[in-house]
This record gives sequence, structure tokens and C-alpha cells, in this order.
Amino acid sequence: MRQPHGEEWFFFDVSERATVEQALAAVGAKQRDVLEGMVLRLRTMAELIRDSPSLSSSWEGGAFSSKSLIDQLCRVADYDVDLHIPTKAVLGQAYVIAKINLLKAIRYTLNDVQAAPELGERVEREVAQSIYTKLAEELFVSIVTDPSATPSVKTGAARFLFRIWEQRLLIEVDDFAPVLESAWQARSKLLPILGTMLGTHEVFRLFQEARDKRFLDYFGGDDVEEDELLAFEEFLFGLSHEEIARLREHMTVEGRAVVTLEAARALLGTTDPPRKHAAQALYTSYKKRRVNAAHRALTGASGPKKTAEEYVMIAFLSAGASPSTFSMKAVRPV
Repeated sequence: MRQPHGEEWFFFDVSERATVEQALAAVGAKQRDVLEGMVLRLRTMAELIRDSPSLSSSWEGGAFSSKSLIDQLCRVADYDVDLHIPTKAVLGQAYVIAKINLLKAIRYTLNDVQAAPELGERVEREVAQSIYTKLAEELFVSIVTDPSATPSVKTGAARFLFRIWEQRLLIEVDDFAPVLESAWQARSKLLPILGTMLGTHEVFRLFQEARDKRFLDYFGGDDVEEDELLAFEEFLFGLSHEEIARLREHMTVEGRAVVTLEAARALLGTTDPPRKHAAQALYTSYKKRRVNAAHRALTGASGPKKTAEEYVMIAFLSAGASPSTFSMKAVRPV
């Protein structure tokens, strides 16, 4: 849990405060004025969230309570969710984007003044954690609005969202979904080599990098379904199911046992995003995979109907994952 440090910096934890203070001290006066202005505006947004009524409160005439909000979230469709969430949640979503933009502005400024690389790396880690926090929230929204999800899964996802929205200024992804943060951090360090398209190298590298192995262990289960494995391939290679199928068909037609990353880029007409902004690239990857999966679910096209992250979290929620403890001793129900 993040600990506030005084009224002025109540929206930063210890690490964020130290990093921002050192970054401001490392830049010129004009640049510092611009960044401090951004900090003040972020503080104003944080004050609005802090001073908003609790989502658990209610009064005569009707308002959100924890139960009513959770019930409402479980009934709303994904295309209509924005008009069914409380103002505090909307403010919080905007706050996270503003915080990411502040941290990115600090990163760009430090690059311009050629500040110590170690300081830039610390800022980059803060950027990544905020992006992963936003991504985790979007993942739970996707699950709670999934028409195919069971009531218990929807309710579980809604409880996670309730905690995120209620405690916006005090928690980040490692507080409520460490398994996701670990998987995303590990994946952001991975540059797929493709090769035989079996994913052996990529899986080995993920196991090396991941602090929490539960995400990876899930896809090693004996009862994992085909669509889940296909979703994991998308996560692993950073390619869509359709692109992976195209590469494998090309290998068969050409009689090749392996495909290089360069050859795949040429065939698919794609390029890799800059490695130094890996967290943002992973967020983009998730959004693309989510859109493609939703399209397949709607049209009945072959391929995964959810992202790898959704499959894992749905299993965790089915087995009783809690937003207060995130205790998961068994990934799959027994």
C-alpha cells in the first residue's frame, strides 16, 4: 500500500516523490517551471478524487453503494459502461492518464538535458507501473462487461474495480494484481526471435524474468483449451492469431523450418516498437489483441475470443481471487 507523505505530496508514494524531486532538481529553471505546473495540475485532480464521497456512501434519493455499484457493473454492456460508472471513477481514470503524461514529460526532459541514466531508468519504471495500473483496470472492465462471463466472475471483477476506484490514490497494480504486473514486466523485456514458431526461447525467457510464475503456469496446465493456447501465442510473439497463421503457412510453402524476425517483419509489413518504451508498446499490444478477440467472438471467426490476460484472470476469479488478498493457491477450480 502506498503511503502519503505530507499534504503537498499526498498523491505520490515514497519512490515517486524521491524520483520526481530529483528529476526537477536535474533540469533547468524554465523546464522545471513547466514540470512543476504539471505537478500542480495533477495535485488538483488528486484533490478532487480525495474529496469525492466514498463509493460506499449513500443518501436519501439514491446513490452508489458498494453493492449497488457492483450489481450495476455486472449488468452493463462494454459499449455503454462509461455512462454507468460514478464520477469518482471517471476522475480517477483521467488522473491516471495525467500522471502518465507527467512522468513521460519528465522522462523526455531528462533525455534533453542528458541527465544521469539511472534517474531516467527510475522514471521509466514509474511510467511502466502507471501504465500497467491503467491496463489492469481496463482488463477488469473487459471481464465485468463480458456477456459470456459467469455471475461470480463478473462480481469478482466488479469488486476489483470497486477497490481500484475507491482507493485510486493509494494503490497501484502491484497492490491488487501482482500476477499481472509480473507477467507484463517480463513480457516487456522479451524480444521474440520466432525461429521455429514453437515459442521455446520466448517461454524460457519469460520464466527467467517473471517474479510471479502463476500467469505462465496457467498455460502449462493439462486441461488448457486450444483458444487459451492461441491467446498465449499472441501474448508470446506479439502477433495476432492471423499473423501467426500466415507466418506458419509461409514456412510450409517455402519449406522452411525457421523464420527470422526480419523475414517476418518483411512478410507482415510490421516493425517493432522502441524497446525503451516497452510498457507503452505492451499496452498497445493488449488493446490490439482485445479488439481482435472481440471481433472473433462477434463473428465466429477462428482464433482466441479473449486475450491471454483475460483467460488467466477469469480462471483466478472463478477460483475465488480476492481484491484484498489476491490469494490464489489453485489456478483452476477443483
